[in-house]
Parts: sequence; structure tokens; C-alpha cells
Amino acid sequence: MSLAYRLYPLIRPILFSMDPERAHERTLEGLNRLHQWGLLKKVLDAKPSAPVRLLGLQLPNPVGLAAGLDKNGAYIDALGHMGFGFIEVGTVTPKAQPGNPKPRMFRLPEANALINRLGFNNKGLDAFLANVAGSEWKKRGGILGLNIGKNAATPIEQAANDYLLGLAAVYPHADYVTVNISSPNTQNLRALQQVDELTGLLTALRDKRKELADKHGRAVPVVVKIAPDLDANQIATIAGLLPQYEIDGVIATNTTLSRKGVNGISHAKEKGGLSGMPVHEASLKVIRGLRRDLSPEYPIIGVGGIMEGAQAAEKIQAGANAIQLYTGLIYRGPVLVDECVRAITQISPTSTNA
Repeated sequence: MSLAYRLYPLIRPILFSMDPERAHERTLEGLNRLHQWGLLKKVLDAKPSAPVRLLGLQLPNPVGLAAGLDKNGAYIDALGHMGFGFIEVGTVTPKAQPGNPKPRMFRLPEANALINRLGFNNKGLDAFLANVAGSEWKKRGGILGLNIGKNAATPIEQAANDYLLGLAAVYPHADYVTVNISSPNTQNLRALQQVDELTGLLTALRDKRKELADKHGRAVPVVVKIAPDLDANQIATIAGLLPQYEIDGVIATNTTLSRKGVNGISHAKEKGGLSGMPVHEASLKVIRGLRRDLSPEYPIIGVGGIMEGAQAAEKIQAGANAIQLYTGLIYRGPVLVDECVRAITQISPTSTNA
């Protein structure tokens, strides 16, 4: 077991004594410093292997990092030491924006959960792409997903313009692109999951992707990230539209507006998206619905509430081909990555191929 696995339970109380957003920043800064000094590979030597194909890409294992932890793509190489089979960074918007006023992140440790209302805070496409271009992860063969969104100031009727700008900018640098239409912290963003709005957006993305594929000589997979707060009819509608408009996969799910499982806990009434343990069952429900309504080979990435390896395996058994982690890392640390890989390999390995 690496030194980092043993140290994190000792470090966590210190981090949890700090403001959540500041602790997040300090952790990433610390990891990056250790990476720059060449020390991170000595304390964090995780390289779990369980090769799978996803979106036509060869992954060393099916456990990825979810978008949101590294919004500006500034820490890709440091995070690459944690053993992920793939890393997704962003969400990036065309223009830099500060996000919502602070405080905007809250821990609910009794429920192994977080609430955030960050609001796509990021430094914009230019800074994001400079960070991505300067990283070594992809150059060394690491799989990198780039997650795009719309600016808060862009009217929802013009949202497609922001996504097309984002797609064109990140396309040459990405192994896959995620279209985030499910954050609850940008006003009206989730309206893009409604059939008329989604059809218009997917049409525009399909046409732009064809243009970009011709220009760059390669077809970069595009996936859509959806919310856990969808009913069966909405799930079926989305499942019907995604392959129809040549979207290559789906990420299920983002954070939830529900407060099921956290009522009465301190900070539970804060506005924003809830992540962590309480989202696991809602995410499973969406994954099962998608798998029921999609073809058996259509790629699904499961995310939401994975706090232990058994829950990663549940995502795969529900129909996901790979999983992503975020909040679980904050509560469990880097040991969770290896634990999830091991749990997934104990079930049918063919279930992760897509």
C-alpha cells in the first residue's frame, strides 16, 4: 500500500477543519507541488490495471476522474498519479467567469455528501487550453476528456452557440468531449434536457462535429452528461435522441436537487447540487433506465455516490461500462481508485467493454 493511502486518513481531519473550497484548492496545490518536485510518484504509486475499451478508446482501467475537481485543467499531471484509467477536466465555458458568490461548497459528513453551487467558475477557454497543452498526461498515453458548458450570462436560447465554441476549441486536444447540460447551478441549464431544446442542441453538435472531424482528420467521441432528477419518460426520450443524433455515449449522472437522505443534517437546506452517498441510488436508477432503453453496446459512464468498491461494481452491474469518482475521493482519498478497480474486476470483465 502506498504512503499516500496510509497518510490520507491522518490528513483528512486537517482538511475538514478548513473551508471546503479552500481545502479543495490547497489539496490540489499540494499535489501539484509534490508532482513538480518529483515526489508524488514516490508516495502515490497507484497503477491499477484492468484494461477495457470505452468510446473506442483503450483504457488501462474503467475508473475515471469526474469533471469538476479540476475545472481549469491545471492539475492533470498530478492527478494522473492516482491510478485513474481516464481523467476528465472542466467544466470550461467560452469566457472566464467567477461563478456564484462564496461560500458555495458545504460538507455533510454524516451522509458522506457535499452540496455545491459553484456555478461553472473557471478561467475560460484560453487558459484551459494552455493548461491542457502543457500537461504530459495525454502525451504519455493517458485518456483525457474535456467537459464544456455555457456561460451564465448567455441566454438559454443561445446556449448552443457556447457549446459549439467550446467543442471547436477543445476538439483538437481531447480524447473525448463531454457536453454538460445538467449542472443545477447555472440558471435554466437543465432545460436543455427537454426534448425540443435537446433536439436543437444535438443537431447543432452533430453538424459541428462532422465539420471538425473533416478539418482535423479524426472523429473525437462526444458524450452528454445528464441529471439524476429525471423520470422514466425523460430517460427514455434522452436514450432515444442520443444515438439518433450520433452522440457516442452518456454520463449518468450529475449532482441532484433532491435532499433525500440528508434532511435534518446541517447545511442540507443550502441551495446547490448534492453529491456523494445519497446520489448513488438515484444514479443507479438512471443507469438502469438508460441501459434498458439503449442498445447493449451503447457506452454509459456511471458517476454519483461511489464511496466504496462495492458501489462501483453496482454501477457496472446496473449497466455502466465505466465509472467516475469525485466526492468519494474527498471522503476516502486515493485508496478509493484502486478499491473500485479491484471490485469491478471481480465481476464479469466483459461488462465493461464498449
